[in-house]
Amino acid sequence: MTLRLHDTATRSVRDFVPKTPGQVGVYLCGLTVQSPPHIGHLRSAVNYDVLRRWLLHTGHEVTFIRNITDVDDKLLVKSLEQDRPYWAIAFANKLVLDRDYATLNVLPPTYEPLATGHIPEMHELIGELIDRGHAYPSAGHTGDVYFDVATYPDYGALSGQKPEDMLSAGESPERGKRQPADFALWKGLKSEEPADASWPSPWGRGRPGWHIECSAMARRYLGDEFDIHGGGLDLTFPHHENEIAQSRSADLPFARYWVHHALLNLGEAKMSKSLGNVIDVDSVTAMGIRPVELRYYLGTPHYRSRIDYSDDALREAAVTYRRIEGFVHRAAEVVGPGRPMDVPPSFAAAMNDDLNTSAALAVVHDTIREGNTALAENDETGVRGALTAVRAMLGVLGLDPLDAAWGGSDRGGDLKPVVDGLVSLALEQRAQARGRKDWAAADAVRDQLKNAGIQVEDTPTGPRWTVGEQH
Repeated sequence: MTLRLHDTATRSVRDFVPKTPGQVGVYLCGLTVQSPPHIGHLRSAVNYDVLRRWLLHTGHEVTFIRNITDVDDKLLVKSLEQDRPYWAIAFANKLVLDRDYATLNVLPPTYEPLATGHIPEMHELIGELIDRGHAYPSAGHTGDVYFDVATYPDYGALSGQKPEDMLSAGESPERGKRQPADFALWKGLKSEEPADASWPSPWGRGRPGWHIECSAMARRYLGDEFDIHGGGLDLTFPHHENEIAQSRSADLPFARYWVHHALLNLGEAKMSKSLGNVIDVDSVTAMGIRPVELRYYLGTPHYRSRIDYSDDALREAAVTYRRIEGFVHRAAEVVGPGRPMDVPPSFAAAMNDDLNTSAALAVVHDTIREGNTALAENDETGVRGALTAVRAMLGVLGLDPLDAAWGGSDRGGDLKPVVDGLVSLALEQRAQARGRKDWAAADAVRDQLKNAGIQVEDTPTGPRWTVGEQH
């Protein structure tokens, strides 16, 4: 099977060939932990988790690096505003991020480097760029070091930008730049910044620029050249453009394929911490949406398709997932959970076509229809075949209802034995009422369970209950 990926650098869909057969190196730009994560951030995690799972399913060994930016301008501003150390803010937000990744069944990265843990590697790379004539310390001995955009002729190739059309790279204040488009590799210490947010360097105390962090960490864990670099569409410029310029100016081949996911918008604007229009995992689960249903919502559109968030769209996705889940549970009751094997060829073709999850899900739904027909006809062979295929496909998407990861996905996993016992007791009372033909009492038990978020379905093998609103 040949995976075709949309390569941003060439504006085309190209056949993906790993640099080393059977081994794939992936670098994903992680978050700046200035604030707790929102579901727009988690879309990125889910999209690249699906890419990783598909590579693993097709037999590749994947080294997956997802960095954390734990020092930057915004973190320092918050440090001063809150009178808290920048590292305490970063650590607290990373704990929430780790929890949310686990809640959405995102596989942990092979390594998750922190920017502040790789200052020596950044110094080394900056020094190479200065020696090669691609970077310069600022005039006036401010401690700043800038990349000289004019020395890299291919600057702008990834994003389509032209240096002559660019405004300042946004360094504040402007201290000794040669031209506005030059960007900071090292930022000299400023008097108004927290003193503990700086490190000694050959150019004076300071801290790294954002872009040099990723180049240095990717080199440290994946080598001079690696296969796939991912991130949000909003990172194409300037972040990824600058990563390319500084890495290749240091004679590093760097990333061979660039993959960018589209954003999640709220209204007319992207969901953004700076705009204050964010929705987090806790607010979603407070709506009665389970984490597995949120993952379905975030991960099933094509990764390059923009998501326009609405509560109704999220609820509709939850309803759709519950239908999928319902088939899996009904089929498993008849033939057992089975052992997921390989996916149908049509599903593989969709995934190999630039990770077309929308088309892949159509295969899932077609297979479920076949499985439902087999259930109606008491065709256990057909049921078993449909169930194992559906579970294999859902496993690639991280959505298998029988995956142990979803056992406590409603964040009440520790209470599951208690809930099981209480629901079983209520169902026993309902069965006794039905046995004496006290239909009003039986319906009352069912209604009480429904009000508590427990749905009861009568099946040939007895009542089955699930958590969540039934539609």
